[in-house]
Amino acid sequence: MRAPVAVGRPRAAVTALLISIVAFTAFGPVDADARKPPKGLERFREAVGSVESGGDYRARNTTSGARGKYQIMPANWPGWARSYLGDPRAAWSARNQDRVATAKMTALYRWLGSWERVAYWWLTGSTRTRGWTTYARRYVDKVMTRYRGAPARAITRPVAAKPAPSRTVVVDDRSSSIRFSGGWRSARHGGYGGDTVRYAETRGASATLAFTGRSVSWHGPTGPTRGVAKVYVDGRLVRTVDLRRSSFRARATIFHAAWASPGRHTISIVVAGSRGRSMVAIDDLTVRT
Repeated sequence: MRAPVAVGRPRAAVTALLISIVAFTAFGPVDADARKPPKGLERFREAVGSVESGGDYRARNTTSGARGKYQIMPANWPGWARSYLGDPRAAWSARNQDRVATAKMTALYRWLGSWERVAYWWLTGSTRTRGWTTYARRYVDKVMTRYRGAPARAITRPVAAKPAPSRTVVVDDRSSSIRFSGGWRSARHGGYGGDTVRYAETRGASATLAFTGRSVSWHGPTGPTRGVAKVYVDGRLVRTVDLRRSSFRARATIFHAAWASPGRHTISIVVAGSRGRSMVAIDDLTVRT
């Protein structure tokens, strides 16, 4: 991101077997009972909607741009809508928001294994199991309190945060703002921010984004099959990063750079190549203006 072939095995069957092995290695096991909804799904979905927006399908966060009852990021909507509605341009209707949230939360639960971890992912996009911030812990506790059906009077309603002086722009892997060169392809996984990443294995393949902001972060998967990349900022090599980890993680912060004030910059990610594990992937590039 081979095993000996038995004599007489049809070539098509061998090809299918190898494809399934590669898919399993890159993206993890698939739930065999994918059609059965997780227990408590609807209650959990409504709990998240309550904490995120008070249940308002028309809600908008003027700082992050998140929309709707479940505060889905606009950069995530096309990918999720394509996966779960079949149309990346589907309207942000109440029905569509419910369908997308239901399907995404189902995929996350099957991957992460508990509603607490799904709530944490919904807030942060992270799969970490420890070291949660106080804010994240409170958010998860609020969601789980509503999920378990505590009386409304025992729940402290979230206080509206003061607008931040800056905003966050998520440029996902499908964005035309990223200039790809050298044979990048698409891969899917329920744990990716928009359900897909763009990846390349060819040495020298590059992805470049020009932006105006005070910081930029590269998010993407890490794991045993991942390779090495060189990161250039404003045309200068600033870091060589190794994406190899002992276990697969669908979304991690791979690189971050910040400046004292907003300015015009470029970031380029170049596949450096590493024997036996050359894959480098981009989930999104997040810019803080």
